[in-house]
Amino acid sequence: MKYKAIKIFGIAAMLLLPFQAGAQQAQGAEEEIKQMREAIDQTVENYERILELEDWQSFYVDSILTHDYDALRVELKSLQAAKMSNADVYQQVQDKWAEQIYVALQKVLDEKQWAKYLKNGAAREKKARDKRAAKRN
Repeated sequence: MKYKAIKIFGIAAMLLLPFQAGAQQAQGAEEEIKQMREAIDQTVENYERILELEDWQSFYVDSILTHDYDALRVELKSLQAAKMSNADVYQQVQDKWAEQIYVALQKVLDEKQWAKYLKNGAAREKKARDKRAAKRN
């Protein structure tokens, strides 16, 4: 779904912004986590509406997104701390976590929901990730 791609890249872009030292860095981290939580909540709400998720599915989707977005955030932070400047490395990390989300959601959604999920842009995103992975290899 194109909203998911926009959110993933939006969150990634947000994470790549440099923070100022000291107290501003702590405030920036809190704001970053708050924005990530809001993006996750919005994504779950969209999936609930579009895919007609059951309550238990909403719980799993929220858990998957929370874990994987946080792991993405941590990994991007470590690259940033290492002063990595190669954009392809950042893209590879984003692709890795997007793929993780894709695989995890496939286990939670039923066939009808999965078809809707793919139709709403996930199939196109998967194809783009696979194309980038093939190009890297």
